[in-house]
Parts: sequence; structure tokens; C-alpha cells
Amino acid sequence: MNAALKWIPLALAGALALAGCARDGFYDDRNLDYVESAPAPPLTLPETRDQSRYQSALPIPADGDSAARPEEPVEARAPRPLTAARGLKENYVTTRKIRDRRWLVVADDAASVWPRLERFARTRAGGIERSRPSRGVLETREGTLRLDSAVRPGASEVHCERAGQPRAACLERLERYLASQSGGEDTLSSLNAQRVDEQRAVQLRRSGDDVSVRIPYSADRTWAEIAHYLALDFDQPGERELLESDAASHSFTVNYQTLDNRRRGVLAQLNPFADDSARKVRLTLDEQGDQSRLRVQGVEEPTLSVDARRELLERVSGYLR
Repeated sequence: MNAALKWIPLALAGALALAGCARDGFYDDRNLDYVESAPAPPLTLPETRDQSRYQSALPIPADGDSAARPEEPVEARAPRPLTAARGLKENYVTTRKIRDRRWLVVADDAASVWPRLERFARTRAGGIERSRPSRGVLETREGTLRLDSAVRPGASEVHCERAGQPRAACLERLERYLASQSGGEDTLSSLNAQRVDEQRAVQLRRSGDDVSVRIPYSADRTWAEIAHYLALDFDQPGERELLESDAASHSFTVNYQTLDNRRRGVLAQLNPFADDSARKVRLTLDEQGDQSRLRVQGVEEPTLSVDARRELLERVSGYLR
């Protein structure tokens, strides 16, 4: 008999042995597990649980199924970077104020800040007396904590009030507590913050020589936000400098040198007829209901050109994007 044929029975026996191992041995074939699988009963939580500690992580809008579908393809926009405005160094928690109003701005979306606010209420504010998550409100012995989306996407506003008046001591403790929580394990993805409604977006508009910025927030909130960033950014004498802030008229007076003039450098200094100095201008917010409009007005001659005004408005409105 041919010697090679002697190995055929042994090979067949080995194949049968391996086939048996493929289901119950070391090489388990799990394809049939998915075919034979059955749905498991839904997970239920005990009735004795604390209702205030549980909420939907991904809530489904009530009218989601009935929402009208677009008739044409919709442009997919790139995610918005959730960093400090124009690379400015910014703390995780900062203060905003206008007249007698004061609140905190946290560099995180509301979904991340809410559980931290609940922990603060339980441990530092005497406990939660009433919770209304859909409205972002926690009522405590210390006062009413209110959470809302901030003017700048990806950030949140936190208020602590009693009878409509800010509680300074509460805000100070809250600021320290939230600052200590920055970068914690429960920090969520920024995907929720990046779902920005285009109807609530800052828009630059131009009609002939008239250029302005439409801002979908009240003049008070917008003025406080711009005031915060101008104090950080307009601190370069000769280039850009904040001269005056007026909360009553929702305006700012600044010195501003255009980008083209800054780039001329030594060559501009050699030309006695070139005027590349900074211009004094006024940034004004016009109240338009629950919205506002940002404009640039000249204070001295010669005034900024249309392109220069657009450049300045783009820089300032960039704080709110």
C-alpha cells in the first residue's frame, strides 16, 4: 500500500475531532449564538430609587417622528472647536456681570455641568428641595440654582438667586466647587454642544456700506460676554485697546489698528503720508427684543473703511462662536 494513503484515516479522524471542538471546545463557533438568540426582558430600576438622580442620557424629542424632512441635501458643517475664543487663555469657570446682575460661565456643555450642580446642591447648599431638570432648575435652602446654555456654544451659564437677586456667597462657593471639578471622570463628549441650531447662530450681515452682526441673545447677556473677552484680548496699546465699557448703553470704546496696517511695519514708517495708527471707534449693541445687533461707529476722522469694520466685527463676534 502507498505510504501516503496510510495517513488518510488519521486525517479524517483529526478533522472530525476539530469539528467537535469548534462548537464546544477551544474554538467555539458563535455564529449560531446570534441566530438562536432571544430578546431579554427590559432592565427595570427599583421603585425606591431617588428619582432626582436619574434622567435620560439621550432624550428623544416628542415630535422627532413628525419632523419634516428636508427636500434638498443639507450642508454638513464641521464641528465647532470648543476652545477658548481665539486661543485666549481661559479658566474653566469665569464670572459675568452687568449692573447688579452676576452669574458664572462654565466651559462645558449643560449635560456635563448638571450632575455636578446636583452634587453641589446636596453637599454644599443644604440639599435639593425641588428639581426641574427640563428647565435646568434646582431649588435649595441656599437659593435657586439655574443652569442654561451660554452665549458661546459649548459653555453653560449657572445662576444662584433668591427672589430674583444673585446670591454672592453662593456664587463664590459654587465657583470654587465647579473649578475643582474640571476635567473630572464624568466629563462628557462635546457632541451635544456641537449640535447648534443655525437659527441661534451669530451671523455677519452686510448691505452696501452697512455691516453688522446679528446675535440671537439679549443685549445684556451679549454685552457681558463681549466685555469679558475684550478685557482679555484688547490689551495691546497701539494695536487694540479697550478704553471704556458702558453697560447702560451696551457699548464699548476701543482703539483698533487694522491687520493690513499692522503688517506694513517699518515700510509704513518710512512713508510720511501713510497713516497706519489705531482708530478710536465705538462698538454698540442695539436691543432687538430677545436678540441684539452689533455695529461699529466712528469716533474720530478718518473712520474705518467697510472692510476694516467687517474685520473688527469678525474678531469680536468670534468670541461668541
